[in-house]
Amino acid sequence: MRNGSRFYCQTAPIGFNLYDNDEKLRLKTTYQNREEAEGECQRLNLERLQSVLPERESVTALYSLPHSHQAPGF
Repeated sequence: MRNGSRFYCQTAPIGFNLYDNDEKLRLKTTYQNREEAEGECQRLNLERLQSVLPERESVTALYSLPHSHQAPGF
């Protein structure tokens, strides 16, 4: 039988946090439960998607111009 102690890092938060795959870093906010973290993750993903969609729509519109309006050689 072993007799010992466990030590926990005081700076490590207990709970759930989110990781930003684009920025390659863990977000600082900590959530008490998984459901709260998943809800915030979905909200952030939707926010990012909504900011990206208008950019993609404008690029798609450029590619769907009639042939007479495209640059020579296309």
